Amino acid sequence: MALSPMDVTRLAVVDATRAARVLSEIRSAALSGQPTPFPPRPVIGQSWDRMLRGGLDPERESRATPLSVDEVRRRREVSELRHVLPVLREGLVSIADVTRHIMVVADADGRVLWREGSAPVLRKADGIGFEVGADWRESVVGTNGVGTVAVTRRPVQVFASEHFSRSQTGWTCAGAPITDPRDGRLLGVVDVSGPLDTMHPATLAWVDSVAKLAEARLRELHLRSLERLRAVAAPVLARIAGRALVVDRDGWTAAVTGTPYTDRIALPKSLTAGPRWLPALGLCSVEPMAGGWLVRVEDQPVRHGVTRIVLDLRRPRRWSLEVVGSAGSFSHELSPRHAELLFLLAVHPAGRSASGLAEDMFGDAGRTVTVRAEMSRVRRYLGGFLEHRPYRFCDEAEVEILFPDDPSDLLPHSTAPAVDRRRARGPGGTDPSRRTGGLA
Repeated sequence: MALSPMDVTRLAVVDATRAARVLSEIRSAALSGQPTPFPPRPVIGQSWDRMLRGGLDPERESRATPLSVDEVRRRREVSELRHVLPVLREGLVSIADVTRHIMVVADADGRVLWREGSAPVLRKADGIGFEVGADWRESVVGTNGVGTVAVTRRPVQVFASEHFSRSQTGWTCAGAPITDPRDGRLLGVVDVSGPLDTMHPATLAWVDSVAKLAEARLRELHLRSLERLRAVAAPVLARIAGRALVVDRDGWTAAVTGTPYTDRIALPKSLTAGPRWLPALGLCSVEPMAGGWLVRVEDQPVRHGVTRIVLDLRRPRRWSLEVVGSAGSFSHELSPRHAELLFLLAVHPAGRSASGLAEDMFGDAGRTVTVRAEMSRVRRYLGGFLEHRPYRFCDEAEVEILFPDDPSDLLPHSTAPAVDRRRARGPGGTDPSRRTGGLA
């Protein structure tokens, strides 16, 4: 039976030294292939497996060259995280300084962009390369509260010898992802780290709560930008007799005329002005305007022939869907949840009911409300290519899945039972890097 997060927390609170000793025994045994007194927590064990497959040496400190001062400055200036630094500082830095912690903010590439907190702890962090500009990806420095969070896309606490690299085992870290509320894209990770004896049971919940406050701030800023665009759009749409929308550069709707309101439309990654085919709208004329696009919907119907849909799951955190048909093509970067759902539909060409998907995703057939809500969001960019009752790809679609070379790298963030079963099948069967949807 594995140690639960609560087991680790309780033991650390009572006796941090003893907890570190137990975890050190687990680490030493697990990384040398020997039987362990307790299995590591699943999130830690899975991370260690990734490190060993990647050839990382747990006994040797690994560092990448830090970014230059100019490159750090450039990344700060373009990062959306700059807008939420006041929230993070107010929620974390003052307390971190008192409790001998530091706050670290890294971008989606695992590069440390900001670092503040206790001066003695900052100096200690310098000793392991935990500095501004450092590359703290899991694949570079091992299991940690920044890189592992970026891979799993969920809050993670790493205590003592749960770190893969021996040089980090004197630390405790708790990190949480910060995602863009507009599209679910990972913006970066906020982490609170400190010496071993600063372990506290509430740290992870504290960090996660502040990360959610930061996301709420980003959502507020987005709504304000839509309000500004709506003010610009009003006189433009008043002069248009047909159907039209004004959307921001991410496809979020600011205003409409002559057509039902929808929260968002799917836009190509590199949209340019001119005639374009857009999912759910058909043929459109697209014109740039300050802060977004004016989309005029053409009235002529669009006929669809056979459509090729490619679900690319090869790159962690860069899952995508490409639709290629006679009427045009588009691609869409997928959130972790949508990548799971579309994978499950692709391997069940006959379709899945809401309860079936709930069972696949959560092991609980009763969670149909969550499934239906997510499928409604998927339909916003897939439109008529997705049927329901049961949920499935349309009959005219030829669906293909591009798998990672290693089956264990399939949707590594996912805890869905159906995805776990697929990973467990191992490399046997058909070509693992290119298979057609429907081959379960």
